[in-house]
Order: sequence, then structure tokens, then C-alpha cells
Amino acid sequence: MAFNHLPAGAHDALTPLSVKPVTHSMSMANDQLPPEAGVHPSPRTILDRLATGPGRAARITHTEHLPPRPGRHAPWPEKIRPEVIEAIRTTGIERPWAHQALTAEHALRGESAVVATGTASGKSLAYLAPVLSTLLDGAEAPNGRGTTALYLAPTKALAADQRRAVRSLATPLGKSVRPAVYDGDTPVEEREWVRQYANYVLTNPDMLHRSVLPAHPRWASFLRALRYVVIDECHTYRGVFGSHVAQVLRRLRRLCARYGSEPVFLLASATASDPATAAGRLTGLPVAQITDDASPRGEVVFALWEPPLTELHGERGAPVRRTATAETADLLTDLAVQGVRTVAFVRSRRGAELVSLIAQERLAAVDRSLPSRVAAYRGGYLPEERRAIERALHTGELLGLSATSALELGVDVAGLDAVLLSGYPGTRASLWQQAGRAGRTGRGALAVLVARDDPLDTYLVHHPEALFRQPVESTVLDPDNPYVLAPHLCAAAEELPLSDADLSLFGPEARGVISQLEARKLLRRRGSVWHWTRRERAADLTDIRGEGGRPVQVVEEGTGRLLGTVDRSASHSTVHEGAVHLHQGRSYLVRHLDLEASVALVEQADPPYSTTARDTTAISILETTTEVPWGDARLCFGSVEVTNQVVSYLRRRLITGEVLGETKLDLPPRTLRTRAVWWTVTEDQLDAARIDPESLGGALHAAEHASIGILPLFATCDRWDIGGVSVPLHPDTLLPTVFVYDGHPGGAGFAERAFHTAARWLDATREAIASCECEVGCPSCIQSPKCGNGNDPLDKRAALRLLTRLLKDAPPARAAQSAQSAQSAQEDGEGGEDG
Repeated sequence: MAFNHLPAGAHDALTPLSVKPVTHSMSMANDQLPPEAGVHPSPRTILDRLATGPGRAARITHTEHLPPRPGRHAPWPEKIRPEVIEAIRTTGIERPWAHQALTAEHALRGESAVVATGTASGKSLAYLAPVLSTLLDGAEAPNGRGTTALYLAPTKALAADQRRAVRSLATPLGKSVRPAVYDGDTPVEEREWVRQYANYVLTNPDMLHRSVLPAHPRWASFLRALRYVVIDECHTYRGVFGSHVAQVLRRLRRLCARYGSEPVFLLASATASDPATAAGRLTGLPVAQITDDASPRGEVVFALWEPPLTELHGERGAPVRRTATAETADLLTDLAVQGVRTVAFVRSRRGAELVSLIAQERLAAVDRSLPSRVAAYRGGYLPEERRAIERALHTGELLGLSATSALELGVDVAGLDAVLLSGYPGTRASLWQQAGRAGRTGRGALAVLVARDDPLDTYLVHHPEALFRQPVESTVLDPDNPYVLAPHLCAAAEELPLSDADLSLFGPEARGVISQLEARKLLRRRGSVWHWTRRERAADLTDIRGEGGRPVQVVEEGTGRLLGTVDRSASHSTVHEGAVHLHQGRSYLVRHLDLEASVALVEQADPPYSTTARDTTAISILETTTEVPWGDARLCFGSVEVTNQVVSYLRRRLITGEVLGETKLDLPPRTLRTRAVWWTVTEDQLDAARIDPESLGGALHAAEHASIGILPLFATCDRWDIGGVSVPLHPDTLLPTVFVYDGHPGGAGFAERAFHTAARWLDATREAIASCECEVGCPSCIQSPKCGNGNDPLDKRAALRLLTRLLKDAPPARAAQSAQSAQSAQEDGEGGEDG
């Protein structure tokens, strides 16, 4: 992509602000801090270098220092085979950390356990030691195949990385341990070998759902001998995806029981709140938790970085802050020139590509050998592309990588010294997981959070206590969601007819959902069991990642070459006609999107802009589950139906984000039944807040945008997981109403969490608006990047008065909790954002 179309005055935004100090240090950078020098810069020194240059230091709003921590050892449990201990010693590990030994003890006693400790704390060894020891025991058994183990990872990259680790550890053990990856990239000719001979199979929940469980007779010997199921990075199984995985695991347990096995579940998680409860909901079993991290940690310096306001203006004349993308590319460039190995985590696939492109172009101006040492990494790449980048990262060939969260999860990225986070990743758990990817044994690490022009990011860089003084979030999932449960009951019935005894395994809602499936003639009862009635595969009823069907293939129009894929749920907003699509350092324009054929045709181009889709949303209330009075106002939670349509896209100038124009689109609407939280206000409250009819729409609209931006601080979600609607007079409430809803069928628990924390959530929303330095509203407080109404109307001052008046009547937390508890006892039991 070329960057020679910039207007006059825009070149300052393109030039790294630290060119002079970086060029001055090139002699050291070219040698990449040679080992013979014996000097490695500390995290503080690296940060000081980044802060050098006009205005740079002022962008650091806070620096947090985490001191180093010593480690605590413990002996291995007696039942660990001596051969395994010796194999571990060959890797340089003499004794385990205390949490590793405790996890192994639980496993060997046949107790399911979750180890939730920090990044790089050795969680893999905690479960591998007992698994390998048990596989060795099984290999000596006189009958049949022996013992088997199953490893589940949320990404293919993590499974491939784990296979490398297992092979390295298992080599001294001979042929007793036979690890193999079984995923969508596994060649057909290898799959039969895996089924028949592998005793440590590494796969993902998607493959388990679509391939292994439906074909369980072919896996009979493996399932019969299954002793352990390892679930790595289990904190990622949240929301709708986590709820689907929970039901997949229940199907697995049911089939294992059919073949006479009862595997122990060993789970590994980033630091999380109450991991045993989350792991129990995921597996349906009691799970012990190990949370005392006994591993050593080097010094960590964590900086919060806010890009400056520019002289440019965006929609409605709002000031525009320099983009996190441009700022992150600057920092990645400077770090690469200094020889500091870095990963930059970027929120979107397009953003990851753009950061890499900009950094490569800037590095070329410094040293022609450097651009090839920076690359992008994201989902949607072809398998061979992913593997090549992973190899280059492992060998140290790459100095810098711009990656999506696909690289966040456990992949062994040894030797990194710094991590850049381009925007808050949505949860504190992900923040620390990403930051923890840097740091070597005995060495420190630098992490920098670069704020986006977004209410939440703005709030966080000015309220560091919300990041550094708060515990990580609980993992939210709901296996009883009927939209999740129904397709898995159908899949289970096809795998093995469902009996009354099976229903308790699938949860308290299973019996009611079974009746609905009978009425829809998807299941039929014969005697005491239910059977699947259709010819098509029941496993194909649902995509467990909630992506709404098969991915859209991105194909180069002139050559027919497949470039990659895009999730179907994201296709309307990312590969619509006219969209700019980035792939492997090249940009393409989408010429045609065929939704029936699931194909987007593109051609290579170098447009001087990026594209952002806009949508409109309408909402109707289906059922009010809970209602709490806030004075005359009402806070409600319940079921809604949302109709969403992508209506246009903006063209934004590269780097600066300046809006160049808007183009209309004609795409079909999509309907979603989900869960929402909403609040209403009365005319008297509006009068008390001095809000007249002319400013009402702007006040509600601004409060809606800001509350959506802030909600990820209180719910385990991403801004793009939730949506909202504000209406001056809603037909169902007959009052001014603001809705915030889960962007997934049946709900994902985010709106419910918002309802339970509404007073704190909306108070933080009000404070975020009040503390923003703009006059009338900007992307840092009340403007939304996806607003279908062009961020009009918006009224910042009226929104502040409205929220202040609303919160004045909010009940005390104890009373709200009491109302929630009463309701619970009675029950016994990539959405978009709109303007």
C-alpha cells in the first residue's frame, strides 16, 4: 500500500517522532544488542527511549512498576514416573514450582483441577507431567491401546505450539508417547493414523464438535482409553462461545461413559476470578483450583499512553485524536530499530495489517534490511502462511510482529522484551495475558497500552486504578441458553439416542428444550429415548463460535486465488462492496459480495483510505424478566428482538482517520433474539435535568454510546460484543428509553452483568463523559465509530445532566442485590452498536 496520497500538512502524522534518537543509535540496533556487549536495556530504559522526542513524554499518563518476584519450588509427587522427571531435567528444570506439583497431585488422584496462574508460569508442565506419566503407565499395559489423552486449544496455533513442546519433552520417552495434531489443517491421509495410533491428540473444540463426536465409532478405542482431557486457556471460553464449548464437553463426557471411561479434566487459565466456578460450569464437574503462583517474575514496567489531539476535525467538527494504529506503528518501528523484540496486539485484523505495513515502510527509510523483520499475524490466513510466521517468530528472524489476539494464547514466544497493546483488549484478564507475553527468565519486560479514541480507553488511561487496583473478571458463560442447548441436544441424539437419564447431564433446561425440539419435529421419541429425525448432520446446525454459518471466502477476481476467509457474521461490515481488505501487506478493493455463494471477489488496489461500515438498529421488547425502580425511572432486564442492517460505509484517510466521504449500501437486514438491559426516564425527571424535547434525542443517544463504550469494564465482553439503541419515545415502554443488548442469539450474559452493576456502570459512564477535554463530544466520549445515524444527534452536556439525574435515584447496592436475589429465587434458576 502506498502512502504518497497524503494532503499537505499530514506528513507530520506519518513521520516517527523519535527519528533522531533512533538514527543516532543505529550502530547498536544493527548489531541487535550483541551478546558480547553483556548489556540489555532495562524496561525503564526502553520506555525512556520511546518517550524521547517532541511531545512524547506527555503522552504517558501513568507508569506502573511491578517488582520482580522469587520462585518457590516443591518436590514432584511420588507417582510421577522417573523417566518423565528425567526428561524434564534435560530441559533444564530440576524441580517444579509449587503450583505445578500441586496440580499434578490432583491429576494423579483422579481429581479435575484448574491451574490459574500468571503468563509464563509453567502451566503446561503442570498438566504434562501427570499426563505423560500416565501415558507411560498405559503403554506398559498388556491389553490393547493403553491410555490416551485429549488436548483442547482455542486456536490452531496454540495446538501446533503445544505439539512442539510435547515432542521435545517426549523424545527421551521413546514411542510410548505419540502426540499428533488433529484439526482442519491435518491432511486426510494422516487422520486415520491419528485415530488409530496417536495417544495424545491435540485438537480444538470446533473439531471435537464437527468431526470427532459425530464420528465417535471410529474413535471408539481412543475414547475407551481416555484418561485425561486437557483444556488450555480455558478463560477464553466465555460468552456464547464458552456456552457452546460447555455443551460440547457434556457430549464428550456422555460418549466416554458409553465406552466405559471417565476422564479427568485438567484446565489451564490466565489469572481469573473464581476459576473453579467457571471451570465447573464449563465441564459440568466439581473442579479444584490452584491459584497461588509460585513462579518467579522479572521486573515489569507498564505504561499507559494516550495519543495527542490533532488539528484535524471529524464528524460534527469534533476534534480527532491521533489514531492508536499510527501511534502503535511508530512505537513498533522505534523498538525494532533498537533491536527490541516486540509483539504489538491490535484489536482488528485490518488494524494488525495496517500497523505492520506502516512500520515496514518507516523501517525501510532507516535500514533496508529491517522491513522484512516485521510481519503481521491474524486469523483468516492460509495454514502455510500461519506456520511460516510462527517459525520465523520462534527462530528470532522476526524482530516485530503486529498480531491479533490469535497470538495472545499461550504460544511460546520466547525472547520478547516488549508488548504493545493497541487499545484496551476488553478485559483485565486479556490485558495481563497479552502483557505477559514479554519477559525472559531473569529479565524485565515493558508493556505499553496505547489508548484508542474511545470512551473506555480514555477513561482507563486517566483512571489507572481501574486496571491496576482491581481483580480480573469472572468468566461469564451460560450453558443453559436455549439457543445454545437446542442444537447440542440434536447433535447428542444423533450421536447416541437421548434417554431421560442423559437430560440431567445437559442441565435443568434440557427437558423443556427437548419438548420444543419434538414440536419442531427435529427429535422424535421412540420408547424411552429421543432420536434425530433428519438426514443432514445435526452437528451442522450450529457454529460454536457464533459466526453464523460457513465463512465467506475472499477470492482474487482476476486469478481465482483464495486469499483467506472472513467470518460470516462480520462479512456485511468487512467485505461489502467497496470495502478495503488488507492481506499480507497488500490492499484489495472488494468488487462483489455474494452472500449466497459465501464469496467476496476482490482486486488488488492502493486506495489512500480505509473503510468503516455503519449500521442501523431497531428493537422490540419480547419479555421483561426483572424490573427495578430508580425513583420514577425503571431499570429493566429481559428478552428483545433486534433488527440490524448495514446501510453505508465511511472512507477514512489512512493514518489520520479523517473522513473523506460516505457511500450507501444495499444489504439485507438481519434479525437477532437476545437479552438486553434498558432504562426509562419520565417527563418529570427530564424537567428536573433541564432537558427539553429538542435536546432529548441527543442526550439519550450520547448516553447510549458512552455506556456501550464503558461496559467492558464491568462485563467480560468486548465493545463489539454488545449493541445499543436509544429512542425518545419507544412504542413498548411509551417513555424515553436506552437499550444495551448482547450481540449473540439468546444472550451471552453481558447485559445481565450490566443490569447487576448498573449504578457503578452508569456512574463510570457519566464520569467518562465529564472528564473528556472536548467541548461538545468526540470519539473519546460520546461518538461511536459504527453509528448508523452519523453521530447525530448527540448532546454531551444534556447527557451529563440526564445521567446525573438518573443516578440520583439509583437504589443502594444492597437493595439492588436483594431485588436480584429475590428474582433469582423466583426463577430457580460481532453484535453491532447503533446510534
